[in-house]
Order: sequence, then C-alpha cells, then structure tokens
Amino acid sequence: MQQTAGASAPKGDEVEYHGWKKALRVCNDTVELIILTEVGPRILFFGFRGEQNEFHEVPEHSGKSGDEVFHVYGGHRLWVSPEVERTYYPDNVPVSVCTHKDTFILTAPPESTHPGTNLQKEIQIKLAETGTHVSVTHRITNRGKEATEMAPWALSVMAGGGKAILPLPPRAPVAPDRLLPEGVLTLWSYTDLADPRWKIGTKYIQLQQDKSPTGQFREQMTGIYNPFGWGAYFRQGHLFIKRAEVQKNAKYPDFGCNFETYTDPHSLELETLGPLQNLEPGQTAEHREEWWLFREIPAGDDETWVDGVILPVVESAQ
Repeated sequence: MQQTAGASAPKGDEVEYHGWKKALRVCNDTVELIILTEVGPRILFFGFRGEQNEFHEVPEHSGKSGDEVFHVYGGHRLWVSPEVERTYYPDNVPVSVCTHKDTFILTAPPESTHPGTNLQKEIQIKLAETGTHVSVTHRITNRGKEATEMAPWALSVMAGGGKAILPLPPRAPVAPDRLLPEGVLTLWSYTDLADPRWKIGTKYIQLQQDKSPTGQFREQMTGIYNPFGWGAYFRQGHLFIKRAEVQKNAKYPDFGCNFETYTDPHSLELETLGPLQNLEPGQTAEHREEWWLFREIPAGDDETWVDGVILPVVESAQ
C-alpha cells in the first residue's frame, strides 16, 4: 500500500477539458482534480497525476452547457434529497469561482426556474499540500421566501469495474440491552439482493460494478445508517475512501440513510447524505466529505480481505 507524498503546495490553473473551454485544474505533486466552471458545481476528475480518472465521465455529455436538460456528466456532484423533481435541476450554467490561498469555492446561481426551488449550491475544495487528502464542503442556501425540508446529498460517480465497500453496524448476540434495532438497510423497487453484484456479509456490504449484469434489473441501490462514517471504492489496485460526519439521533433521508450506493452498467455511485432539516429562508445547510486515494492495494473478495487489507488503510485515513 502506498500513498504517494508530494512536495509543493496545491495550485489552480484554468485549462480546457473534454470540450469545455474553461475548467479549473487543482493539483499538488501527487493528485489532481478537474473542476468544471462552465457548468456545475461539479468535480469531474480526481486521480493520481498522469493516471486515469477515478471518477466516471459520460462522453456524450462532454462540453455541453446552457440547455435546460439535466445531464449526468459524471464526476462528483451535489444534489438535494429527498429525490424528487427538483433534485434533477440542470446544473448547466457557469459558476463563480473564488480562490483563497489553497481553497477554491465554486458557487452556482440560485435555482430560480422550474423545477428549482430557489436553492443555491456551492462546493468548496481544499487539497492538502502533500498526499491525496481532499476536503470537500457542500453548501445549500435557501434563497427563497419559504422554508423547505431537505438534506445535502453528495454523490461520487466512480469509474466502472470496481466495488463499493460499506461497513455495517457491529454484530453481537441478543441480550436484554440489545433488543432494539441497530440500523437500517433501505430497499428500492429495483433492489434485488439475489443479484450476484451484491455480497452481503456479517460486517460489510460490497457492491460490484458490472458492465454486463445478469440480474433482472440493470440498476441496483441500497442505503444504510453507517455509524462508522466511511465508505470505500476499490478498483484496479486503487482505493478511494470518503468520510462524512455522523450525527447521532439526527433524522436522515430515505428511512434514515447517511450512506448510499447505486450501480448500473456504466458506473457506481458512492454517496453520503446530511440530516434532513427545515431550511429557512437565508439559512445554509453544510455537509463535508474527506477524501483519500491509495494505490498498490492487494485485491481480494471476502471479509477477511476487508478486515486485513482495506480496514487498516481506512483507519490510516484520518
């Protein structure tokens, strides 16, 4: 296992990228991010310098902007939960960019047209001077005149061919002080736990991305209450880890989920959610993720592999 160390402070440059004339490239000596500015806010690329994107991109959406149709694009995006019509507000217009030392803030205009509800999205990115750690702060501000119930929802669309790993709550025998449930496992209409892409274990859930799935549904999704606050994606010897704060006793969306994962034949999404809240006019909801990227991770399949290989790496990412 290796997390390469860099030697220079992060820098940001304006670049062209896959059909867009203006994008922001943020890098240190180890990793780089490409952040779209003609649309967004959207982090489209994250990976080791000179290597492939850890995120999935949708080639047919490259370079698009200005229309009123929601485009997946790929990469990492900020959504609003619960998933209803306003969730799919198209992020197809330019964002403002504010740079302060090693921090980059991208702010979209308020969503004032249908199906928007006068919410304004912002993503703040801070890359460490060395190594792979990225702090991503998501903000949603209510610019309308009425309160609305919502939760920030951060989705990383991962490149195909890997698998998500989510920890389940601790297991223990039944006892007088263990009569209540420990967590939730949320099912969608297309969730089929008999699908071979799932590996439901004692301590972990694993979901494999497959470009040619054999189950009855192309898509699969589940959500959990994750008390440990981390999720991971393993692909071709690389391990992407994200952490998000867990607020105990908070009300989370989708029957109480703070982590979710979704896959189709193209990609896999590793998602975190903030608590549901009644966002008053002028108020801002904030949700932060911490990212790390590791290489030279041995492949494996069972929970012994997760315990012995993946978990020590996760624990090192603090």
